[in-house]
Amino acid sequence: MSKAYESSGVSLEAGYESVERIKKHIARTNRPGVFSGVGGFGGMFDLSELNYKKPMLVSGTDGVGTKLLIAIEADKHDTIGIDAVAMCVNDVIVQGAEPLYFLDYVAVGKNDPAQIEAIVAGVAEGCHQAGAALIGGETAEMPDMYADGHYDLAGFTVGAVEKDELITGEAVQTGDVIIGLPSSGIHSNGFSLVRKVLFKDNNVALDTYVEALGKTVGEAILEPTRIYVKPVLAATKAVNVHGMSHITGGGFDENLPRAYGEGLKAVIDTTSFPVPPIFDYIRELGHIDKREMYNVFNMGIGFAIIVAKEDLDQVLATLKEAGETPYVIGHMEAGTGVDLI
Repeated sequence: MSKAYESSGVSLEAGYESVERIKKHIARTNRPGVFSGVGGFGGMFDLSELNYKKPMLVSGTDGVGTKLLIAIEADKHDTIGIDAVAMCVNDVIVQGAEPLYFLDYVAVGKNDPAQIEAIVAGVAEGCHQAGAALIGGETAEMPDMYADGHYDLAGFTVGAVEKDELITGEAVQTGDVIIGLPSSGIHSNGFSLVRKVLFKDNNVALDTYVEALGKTVGEAILEPTRIYVKPVLAATKAVNVHGMSHITGGGFDENLPRAYGEGLKAVIDTTSFPVPPIFDYIRELGHIDKREMYNVFNMGIGFAIIVAKEDLDQVLATLKEAGETPYVIGHMEAGTGVDLI
């Protein structure tokens, strides 16, 4: 043991223990293509095992923002990893890509093996839901960067899709129908506003039980981000999907237009889907305009799929068979941006 290194605030022994603790969680995510176990300098994946003819690789990286601060305050670390995975894999499936593998990065002030295990267990659960292998990562102990108990979490994923099946949004046209997949709540965006409204302006405690929510405030806002990989990929195999959007930071206004080209606008019927009660709770406490809420949050729709009208019944049936509750939330018209009605 390096006593000099220990005296600087970095525990090698705790690092070794953390690695041992997380191995069983990583093993859950094994899938075809995984070439080696965790522990090398680089994670390896054999794409030839999957028999792609002309594979396009689609990559995504993200974190979970200031939702981490709430997880830390609540001392709940076993689901925040699901959020990290979801934010990455939900992005790459927009192009029709199947997430193949994931790497995580955890930076801590002090290496607490039990806390690290909980975080990575959540990452592994997210990978399991997405069908992606957790093939590597990094845990960095930096006592001068982070206070004890605090940490940062980010991830990176790579997916693949046949080149002629890549979804670019170029096929979207007027008359197309927009299908929305429900969110589990806030997901992992807008938490700077959430924290301001709930904690800074109104002094709400995390353990406050709210009848309208049916749970405590902490439980409602820490609900993990939904992972849409399996139902969305099933939809892309069933019909010719024209465009898709992951509704993340920037809400409807920023994310829907990324799914289609110029000269088009999405017309969204805001009465066509249920809005989770956590959004009404935040809006009322913060006295926030409805339009701004849709410009910040997902408001109950975490993912949108755009298809031709003649394919609507087929894609709805496919999504329901995959366990989803899809809503027809709007349509495409000539114009610009997004109209909410």
